[in-house]
Amino acid sequence: MPFTGPFEDRLAIRELLETYADAVTRRDAQDWGATWAQDAEWSMPDYPEIGTTKGREAIVAMWIEAMKAYPGIMFEAWPGAIEVDGDRAVMRSYTSEVYDHDGVTMRDRGVYEDTCVKVEGRWYFASRSFRNIHRQHAPRGV
Repeated sequence: MPFTGPFEDRLAIRELLETYADAVTRRDAQDWGATWAQDAEWSMPDYPEIGTTKGREAIVAMWIEAMKAYPGIMFEAWPGAIEVDGDRAVMRSYTSEVYDHDGVTMRDRGVYEDTCVKVEGRWYFASRSFRNIHRQHAPRGV
């Protein structure tokens, strides 16, 4: 079953994901960073030059630098599965990104495999691992 555990926790985890997506689109490093646990890990196996980043502070610093390559990004995310077990959960989520890069409109789609933790009643990302699913490039305006 792809959605298990208490409804309230699943809703809070969905809202964590939506907060993350909203902060990406708004390019808000403070709100985006607040979705991560202090000792979190972010890995991007399809980008070996980035690899895995550990710790909220390092993750946010890496993200701020990386976002320079994504002007005007529109980022959406939705869960495919959320399985809650106490104060831990696993989630699979999908992403769709649209942004401009050197006069080309990029449309990227990907999947995250996440572990979430509940700390003092609030859910955070403990680990996120991103893989590409599809990438499309089109001249601007297409």
